[in-house]
Amino acid sequence: MKNLLISGLACAALVMGNAYGHGGTYRGPGDVVPPNPGGGGAPKTPGPGGPSTPGPGGPSTPGPSGPSTPGPSGPSTGGPGGPAARGPATGPRGLTLEADLTGWQFWWEFNKDPFIRLKEAIAAGGATTGGDLIYVGESKRAESKDVLRPSAAEKKDILPALKRAMDGTDNRDITSSCMVAMAKIGMNHDTFDIVPIFKERLKSKDQEIRETAALAMGISQMEDSIESLLVPLVRDGQPGRSLVDRSEVDARTRSFAAYGLGLVAYASNKVDLKRKCLETLKAILEDEKISDRNIRVAAINAIRLIRCEPAKGEEEQKLLDECLTVLTSYYEKKLGQGEQLIQSHVPPAIAQLVGRSKENGKYKDMFAAELTGDVKRNDNMYQSAVLALGQMCLSGEEVKEEAKYSKAIQKYFEGGKDPQARYFSLIALAMIGGDDNRNFLLTALDKGKQASEKPWAAVALGVYAFNKNQAGGANSATDPSILSALRAAFNEARNPDTIGAMAIGLGLAKGVDAQNEMLEKLSKQKHQDELAGYLCVGLALMGAQSSLEDIRNIVRTSVRRPELLKHAAIALGKLGDKDVTNILQSHLAEDDQNLGKLSAIASALGFIGDRRSIEPLKKMLFDESLTPLSRAFAAVALGGVADKEMLPWNSKIAVGMNYRASVETLTNRQSGVLDIL
Repeated sequence: MKNLLISGLACAALVMGNAYGHGGTYRGPGDVVPPNPGGGGAPKTPGPGGPSTPGPGGPSTPGPSGPSTPGPSGPSTGGPGGPAARGPATGPRGLTLEADLTGWQFWWEFNKDPFIRLKEAIAAGGATTGGDLIYVGESKRAESKDVLRPSAAEKKDILPALKRAMDGTDNRDITSSCMVAMAKIGMNHDTFDIVPIFKERLKSKDQEIRETAALAMGISQMEDSIESLLVPLVRDGQPGRSLVDRSEVDARTRSFAAYGLGLVAYASNKVDLKRKCLETLKAILEDEKISDRNIRVAAINAIRLIRCEPAKGEEEQKLLDECLTVLTSYYEKKLGQGEQLIQSHVPPAIAQLVGRSKENGKYKDMFAAELTGDVKRNDNMYQSAVLALGQMCLSGEEVKEEAKYSKAIQKYFEGGKDPQARYFSLIALAMIGGDDNRNFLLTALDKGKQASEKPWAAVALGVYAFNKNQAGGANSATDPSILSALRAAFNEARNPDTIGAMAIGLGLAKGVDAQNEMLEKLSKQKHQDELAGYLCVGLALMGAQSSLEDIRNIVRTSVRRPELLKHAAIALGKLGDKDVTNILQSHLAEDDQNLGKLSAIASALGFIGDRRSIEPLKKMLFDESLTPLSRAFAAVALGGVADKEMLPWNSKIAVGMNYRASVETLTNRQSGVLDIL
């Protein structure tokens, strides 16, 4: 397992092994996490206390201030694992090297869910394509062929098992995992309701259990958790303090409760309820006494989740205007570079609220000005401005007046100072689309630097082709110039990172003609877990059915290589292989209880969502011959199988956001909202 020193502006933390917490795994790249640049005050709570289970390689280093990185304390529920860190983990005689956090793998791991749509694929029995960036409902195809998805009755039948497991233990890992699993199911049982179960655990002495209980209320999307639970927790008044039976509601629990408000508001169609959430979150951004950056970042991203639908009437339009006013007011405050990390969460939030249209020129101009201004800003501001423009703007071919925004992004890529913002520029141009941006991306692929720019250009071209194919319908074909360029670049590449990016780009672009070259590369590079994993995913994305047996063999033989196992299993699921569940369950029944293996299998089973895994997982949950962590992983998988949503609950937060502007409760590779499955 790689050991990497990760430096932020405010602190440095040593991250080792697989990190676990709240019932899940870090969803970003496997061995590294975006740093927590300073500003806005140091967090008051370093993270969940209590015993931990250190990963291999040595103890963790929580540190007295700044983001902590405690050792694993239970199964986290992050998305399918990401890549290893860039470059060698250690130099001669144990010298620790820094990770390159600008790698394309970070963006892909945080944004891949709407492209992969794993549950839809396994339910339909074959490779499927996605649609809108944020997935909001099951497709007709999935509904008509949903033979392996559990029924409502089967989902409800899982709830008593999870409750019994919680009631029968004081183990943090099992308790947290069961709460998140219940919340993902998101329904009450005939004999009990789930929100009171979460409420009861708000009084726990264990920090992780308290904050998980608050977040679970939001994941459940149950509206009865708003008025009497989540709002008081966020406000930290006497009612909230009574709920946790403490002198104050700690910053982490307040932050998770804020995310919870956004998650409930996201699913609600009640304007009054959504406005109540906004009023509570607005107060956080206006309260100058709050110094903890976690709470403010949570408030911004929770407002981002308040789905307003102006087409439904005047009240919805008014609510949208209020959301935008609150965010703009905070964004325009004259704050130092440290606090600008917090402000940088505003552009993606505004972009998600207003969507892509020829309207809202005010915001487009405001973010484009960030790229050309003379005043030095926190790099996160440039990154977020680019990401927001990518989500809001139209191409110059669609609306002539919009061409200036693409030109501003192109200019920043060519001469901008921040590498991450430059690489995000390529993704933004892909999202905007249009022939001019396509040509720009093709030039970037051809002329760009081998180890840095070419990989981003390849993924961006894949995203461009994917979106264009979606807009064109089932019979659309990818631009031959894109397929030809990606295929040539794949065959020329020698750097493993670059080859992996080309594989993802070809997969997104449906470059199935390149499948033989990719299979040959997979055969030769099976020993490189990260590269082999991305080759598997790329083949699955393009629907290369000829790769099924090769990928099945990898799943059968990679039980001690968890990241590769996870990627390969997901690839099989994407290809619609209904035997993948049986292979994973056979691994799960083996005596070897390696944490990495269990995490990989549980995550894959949960993401695939095959009803046939329910009974074996329930047996595992109560098998006292297994370790508590093993049983907790069973709860993780059960929650994934019976999830009410087709995409992971936190994909609606992760997709399109600036993960580089990280704070501890957003992502710290263990216990942030983006780290929980």
